[in-house]
Amino acid sequence: MYDRILVPTDGSSEVERALEYAFDLAHTHDATIRAIYVVNTTGYGGLPMETAWEGISDALRREGEAAIGRVEELAPGDIDVETAILEGVPSRVIVDEASPEVCDLVVMGTHGRGGIDRLLLGSVTERVVRRAPVPVLTVHVDSEATDEQPDEPRVAVE
Repeated sequence: MYDRILVPTDGSSEVERALEYAFDLAHTHDATIRAIYVVNTTGYGGLPMETAWEGISDALRREGEAAIGRVEELAPGDIDVETAILEGVPSRVIVDEASPEVCDLVVMGTHGRGGIDRLLLGSVTERVVRRAPVPVLTVHVDSEATDEQPDEPRVAVE
Protein backbone atom coordinates (compact mmCIF):
# COMPACT_ATOMS: atom_id res chain seq x y z
CA MET A 1 0.00 0.00 0.00
CA TYR A 2 2.84 2.42 0.84
CA ASP A 3 6.19 2.51 -0.93
CA ARG A 4 7.53 5.88 0.25
CA ILE A 5 6.63 7.65 3.48
CA LEU A 6 7.50 11.32 3.98
CA VAL A 7 8.37 12.33 7.54
CA PRO A 8 9.09 16.01 8.23
CA THR A 9 11.10 16.58 11.40
CA ASP A 10 11.84 19.67 13.42
CA GLY A 11 14.46 17.93 15.52
CA SER A 12 12.39 17.89 18.71
CA SER A 13 12.26 14.78 20.85
CA GLU A 14 8.46 14.84 20.60
CA VAL A 15 8.66 14.07 16.87
CA GLU A 16 10.15 10.70 17.75
CA ARG A 17 6.61 9.51 18.52
CA ALA A 18 5.57 10.23 14.91
CA LEU A 19 8.73 8.48 13.74
CA GLU A 20 7.70 5.33 15.60
CA TYR A 21 4.47 5.20 13.59
CA ALA A 22 6.35 5.88 10.35
CA PHE A 23 8.89 3.14 11.09
CA ASP A 24 6.12 0.65 11.91
CA LEU A 25 4.34 1.45 8.64
CA ALA A 26 7.59 1.27 6.68
CA HIS A 27 8.35 -2.13 8.19
CA THR A 28 4.85 -3.46 7.49
CA HIS A 29 4.78 -2.21 3.89
CA ASP A 30 8.50 -2.57 3.08
CA ALA A 31 8.51 1.17 2.41
CA THR A 32 11.27 3.76 2.30
CA ILE A 33 11.25 6.67 4.74
CA ARG A 34 12.07 10.11 3.31
CA ALA A 35 12.92 12.33 6.27
CA ILE A 36 13.14 16.06 5.64
CA TYR A 37 14.06 19.08 7.68
CA VAL A 38 12.96 22.46 6.37
CA VAL A 39 15.10 25.50 7.11
CA ASN A 40 12.45 28.17 7.56
CA THR A 41 13.67 31.11 5.50
CA THR A 42 10.55 33.25 5.90
CA GLY A 43 11.55 35.23 8.97
CA TYR A 44 14.99 36.39 7.88
CA GLY A 45 14.37 38.42 4.74
CA GLY A 46 14.55 41.74 6.54
CA LEU A 47 17.92 41.25 8.18
CA PRO A 48 20.19 44.24 7.60
CA MET A 49 23.36 42.34 6.73
CA GLU A 50 23.96 39.38 4.46
CA THR A 51 26.53 38.01 6.90
CA ALA A 52 23.86 37.87 9.61
CA TRP A 53 21.73 35.59 7.38
CA GLU A 54 24.77 33.42 6.62
CA GLY A 55 25.35 32.89 10.34
CA ILE A 56 21.71 32.09 10.99
CA SER A 57 21.55 29.85 7.91
CA ASP A 58 24.62 27.91 9.06
CA ALA A 59 23.13 27.45 12.53
CA LEU A 60 19.79 26.28 11.11
CA ARG A 61 21.55 23.86 8.74
CA ARG A 62 23.51 22.39 11.67
CA GLU A 63 20.20 22.00 13.53
CA GLY A 64 18.77 20.29 10.43
CA GLU A 65 21.75 17.94 10.18
CA ALA A 66 21.28 16.97 13.82
CA ALA A 67 17.54 16.37 13.28
CA ILE A 68 18.12 14.24 10.20
CA GLY A 69 20.96 12.40 11.94
CA ARG A 70 18.59 11.53 14.79
CA VAL A 71 16.10 10.00 12.33
CA GLU A 72 18.87 7.87 10.82
CA GLU A 73 20.03 6.87 14.30
CA LEU A 74 16.53 5.78 15.38
CA ALA A 75 15.65 3.93 12.16
CA PRO A 76 15.65 0.15 12.45
CA GLY A 77 18.29 -1.51 10.29
CA ASP A 78 15.76 -3.08 7.93
CA ILE A 79 14.26 0.27 6.86
CA ASP A 80 15.72 2.38 4.06
CA VAL A 81 15.95 6.06 4.99
CA GLU A 82 16.53 8.93 2.58
CA THR A 83 17.16 12.40 4.00
CA ALA A 84 17.13 15.97 2.79
CA ILE A 85 17.55 19.43 4.24
CA LEU A 86 15.43 21.89 2.28
CA GLU A 87 14.78 25.63 2.51
CA GLY A 88 11.60 27.67 2.31
CA VAL A 89 8.23 28.02 3.97
CA PRO A 90 7.87 24.72 5.88
CA SER A 91 4.24 23.95 4.99
CA ARG A 92 4.82 24.74 1.30
CA VAL A 93 7.99 22.68 1.09
CA ILE A 94 6.33 19.72 2.80
CA VAL A 95 3.31 19.91 0.46
CA ASP A 96 5.65 20.10 -2.55
CA GLU A 97 7.49 17.03 -1.27
CA ALA A 98 4.15 15.28 -0.68
CA SER A 99 3.50 14.88 -4.39
CA PRO A 100 2.39 11.41 -5.48
CA GLU A 101 5.64 11.08 -7.45
CA VAL A 102 7.66 11.47 -4.24
CA CYS A 103 5.57 9.72 -1.55
CA ASP A 104 2.37 7.82 -0.79
CA LEU A 105 1.84 9.09 2.76
CA VAL A 106 2.98 11.89 5.04
CA VAL A 107 3.46 11.11 8.74
CA MET A 108 3.93 14.13 10.95
CA GLY A 109 3.51 15.23 14.49
CA THR A 110 1.04 17.75 15.77
CA HIS A 111 1.59 19.56 19.02
CA GLY A 112 -2.13 19.77 19.60
CA ARG A 113 -2.31 23.50 20.04
CA GLY A 114 -5.80 24.81 20.06
CA GLY A 115 -7.74 27.97 20.63
CA ILE A 116 -5.80 31.21 20.66
CA ASP A 117 -2.40 29.48 20.29
CA ARG A 118 -3.42 27.94 16.99
CA LEU A 119 -5.06 31.15 15.83
CA LEU A 120 -1.98 33.24 16.59
CA LEU A 121 0.74 30.77 15.69
CA GLY A 122 -0.85 28.85 12.84
CA SER A 123 -0.06 25.23 12.27
CA VAL A 124 2.29 23.75 9.72
CA THR A 125 0.58 20.39 10.18
CA GLU A 126 -2.86 21.87 9.60
CA ARG A 127 -1.72 23.56 6.38
CA VAL A 128 -0.17 20.31 5.15
CA VAL A 129 -3.34 18.34 5.96
CA ARG A 130 -5.42 20.84 3.98
CA ARG A 131 -3.14 21.00 0.93
CA ALA A 132 -1.31 17.69 0.56
CA PRO A 133 -2.32 15.59 -2.43
CA VAL A 134 -1.62 12.36 -0.51
CA PRO A 135 -2.97 11.09 2.83
CA VAL A 136 -1.52 12.65 5.98
CA LEU A 137 -1.24 10.68 9.22
CA THR A 138 -0.99 13.03 12.20
CA VAL A 139 0.37 11.87 15.52
CA HIS A 140 -0.19 13.90 18.68
CA VAL A 141 3.30 14.53 20.02
CA ASP A 142 2.94 16.90 22.98
CA SER A 143 5.64 16.41 25.57
CA GLU A 144 2.81 16.14 28.10
CA ALA A 145 1.33 13.08 26.38
CA THR A 146 1.73 9.95 28.47
CA ASP A 147 2.71 6.50 27.33
CA GLU A 148 -0.03 5.00 29.49
CA GLN A 149 -2.82 5.97 27.11
CA PRO A 150 -1.33 7.04 23.77
CA ASP A 151 -3.61 8.84 21.35
CA GLU A 152 -4.34 7.01 18.15
CA PRO A 153 -2.94 8.64 15.02
CA ARG A 154 -5.37 10.40 12.75
CA VAL A 155 -5.41 10.11 8.98
CA ALA A 156 -6.62 13.14 7.09
CA VAL A 157 -7.64 12.76 3.48
CA GLU A 158 -9.05 15.70 1.57
